Amino acid sequence: MKLYYVPMTRSNRPRWMLEELGVPYELVRLDPKKGENQTPEYLAINPTGKVPALVDGEVKMFESAAIVAYLGDKFADKKLAPPVGSRERPIYYQWLFFGMTTLEQPVSLYAKHTSSLPPGKRVAEVAEDAKAGVERALAPLDRALADRQWLLGSFTGADVVVGATLLWASGMRLLESHPSLLDYVKRLKERPAFQRSRKD
Repeated sequence: MKLYYVPMTRSNRPRWMLEELGVPYELVRLDPKKGENQTPEYLAINPTGKVPALVDGEVKMFESAAIVAYLGDKFADKKLAPPVGSRERPIYYQWLFFGMTTLEQPVSLYAKHTSSLPPGKRVAEVAEDAKAGVERALAPLDRALADRQWLLGSFTGADVVVGATLLWASGMRLLESHPSLLDYVKRLKERPAFQRSRKD
């Protein structure tokens, strides 16, 4: 199994998931500055030219949350995804999609208009609207984590997907008025698998 990866990108999610699973994999680190994500060989795996991408035998796939979900089901014995048909499975899907849409979209927009874009292209009003969107997205997470350590009670791939975005938000000080979410991020950072996934 190969994971194509660039540090400090969305490819951190599947790498973290693989470390949580404790299964063998090969990490293929790409350098976008050298165009390694635009070669014909890589584009045959991921036609978007982005990371991550996973190759597992005949399976070639991209999109970080999709890879996390695939891995959780492939290694079902590791119990990082609720069984299909269980009461928890729909809630697992809910948080997977929430992490990539409701939560990540305003976090990403805020990052663009406060740091990622050149100063001349940043729009303060867009950043403020994005920050308000982050606040709206954090409210259901606050409620979900009020009485539990992890989103579904036990740690799953949903915590990887949502947690990775919250780690990003935390780095921009977007969680300062949410102590329960800061505690959640602290628990995530303390996980040995998370620490192994950030070693480079």
